[in-house]
Amino acid sequence: SITGQWASTVPVDAAGVPVGPVMLWMDSRGGSLIRERIGGPVSGFKPREIAEWIRRSGGAPSLDGADPIGHHLYIAKHHPEVAAAARWYLEPVDYLTMCFTGVASASPASMTGSWLIDTRSSNPTSYDPLLISMAGIDGSKLPPLSPFGSVVGTISPIVAEELGLPVGASVVTGQPDLHSAVYGAGAVMVGEAHMAISTSGWISAPTTKKKTDIVRQVATVPGIGDGNYLIANNHETAGLCLSWLRDLLGGEVGFDDLTELASSSAPGAGGVFFTPWLNGERSPIADRRARGGFHNLSLQTTQADLVRAVMEGVAFNNLWLHQAVEKFTKGRVDDIRMIGGGAQSDLWCQIHADVMDRTIEQVADPLYCGLRGAALVAAVALGEVQLHELRGLVPLRETYRPDPAARSVYQTMFKEFPKLYSSQKRFFHRMNK
Repeated sequence: SITGQWASTVPVDAAGVPVGPVMLWMDSRGGSLIRERIGGPVSGFKPREIAEWIRRSGGAPSLDGADPIGHHLYIAKHHPEVAAAARWYLEPVDYLTMCFTGVASASPASMTGSWLIDTRSSNPTSYDPLLISMAGIDGSKLPPLSPFGSVVGTISPIVAEELGLPVGASVVTGQPDLHSAVYGAGAVMVGEAHMAISTSGWISAPTTKKKTDIVRQVATVPGIGDGNYLIANNHETAGLCLSWLRDLLGGEVGFDDLTELASSSAPGAGGVFFTPWLNGERSPIADRRARGGFHNLSLQTTQADLVRAVMEGVAFNNLWLHQAVEKFTKGRVDDIRMIGGGAQSDLWCQIHADVMDRTIEQVADPLYCGLRGAALVAAVALGEVQLHELRGLVPLRETYRPDPAARSVYQTMFKEFPKLYSSQKRFFHRMNK
């Protein structure tokens, strides 16, 4: 079973050989083309188009073109030779699955970012012709769908020999990082939440109902079986913010050293705020033009304050998203399992508990949660374990509960955080056209 990023596009021929470069989820070169087709006055969309997309798929294409529809349109318009040579447009996980098996396939989970599947059924089996037509893409290049967690085929002898794997080993459908994270965190039953602090970030949980909050950019996507969905949302930059700061400081300081430095600054970082919108934002506000920044600096501000402010800024952003998720679910989202590279930091886990006023469960080896998840997807698919057993199989390293003193500081500061966006929104749009 293979896991990885989603909303990316690999054009391949009938044998699965790439005929052009991959277009990644940050690639927005097709934005003008999708806006020409469906752009309009309702949250940026034409009324009929957005209504149909929300009703059928639960979401809608990115108006910036940073998803498969934008990629398909861009390739067809600007690289017709690639479009002519391509038999399939595959997500990276499906491309690798084809490399292992020779079979072109996808699942409703892996194709979530295309927004071309009618998800009113929690177990869809085909693409929606109307959505394909509205998108203006060639539906014949979309790979056939298989159920999530099903066996696509067996590993080819050549690949098995090269990688040292057993000939005839089963290959299960690939899954996006969201779905493997659900398994890897052991948060697979309805209402069990996890939060990722990776390059990007999100808060998710299985749920039983299809739903979309177009204002806050929270939706449900095809889930992990048993007739459920997953809550989907995204922060463009989360753990990446700390990497960005490290590089600004010369790139020679390790993350452990950075977090140790941050711990010498008291909660509140000397009054310094950091807004982590370094590549725009998706949830709970959709604004590609938003940008990050430090606020309320003074001559007394230290390096430790700056590092802690970055960590707190990511946590404030997660609280903002968490509020949107609780409105979405109409219930308390607590006992949140934290995964991703950022979850390796004890300090960052505690900051999230204090900022969010929720219990944070630090999954053991959180950096490898996706790998664990891919293995567990395969284990469930092959009948080795049952879904309800997974929570007990995933070990926790530590549990963090809110500290009342720090919570008081953060509660006051967070009141200002969303205002930093609203007060600068027009500035962002003037400066980042």
